[in-house]
Amino acid sequence: MSETIARLRIALSDSDPEIWRTVDVPLGANLRMLHDIVQAAMGWQDHHLWEFEVAGRRYGRPDPHWRDGNLFAASNIRLKALVDRGVGQFGYTYDMGDDWHHDIAIERVEPGQPGTEYPRYVGGARRCPPEDVGGIPGFENFLDAIANADHPEHQDMTDWHFAGYRTAFDPDLVDELAARRRIGTIVKRRAAGKAAYAKQQSG
Repeated sequence: MSETIARLRIALSDSDPEIWRTVDVPLGANLRMLHDIVQAAMGWQDHHLWEFEVAGRRYGRPDPHWRDGNLFAASNIRLKALVDRGVGQFGYTYDMGDDWHHDIAIERVEPGQPGTEYPRYVGGARRCPPEDVGGIPGFENFLDAIANADHPEHQDMTDWHFAGYRTAFDPDLVDELAARRRIGTIVKRRAAGKAAYAKQQSG
């Protein structure tokens, strides 16, 4: 029997042209796993704080040494609970300094395809910004600088990006193979967790 999945569209807010990804996610996934899926699909490196905003509540990874009574554990709520509540759209913010806000829309809920493992990368457009580039304004300046050899920051920005990524930056390129590979790691981790749980139950 196939599991039920949600088709999610993840768009980087205020990006123009829009940077977006589409993924299929099992309803049993909690928001902690969805964080990993967003990171993998977009191409972020998971170096910074993050949180989801759902119907006026914030979900993330509470710090035991820094109490925040308004931040709930993302691991304690599943995507199914959002669907059951009728939530159709919610937010995700990565890196509170650069403030990368994402709009996540639940496009549809349907049975998964037999024999297909989830989560699954479906598609997307345009490359994710580099980490620590300075949010949308910094990213726009970065794009201007690397595209224009006469820009006063052209060499600095080009060198800075290459030092961190070892590749030139092509804003139109989505490395779908890498996205699928990263999400494949989540699939394997999920399968291992389910196998360990089944073994525990049978023992």
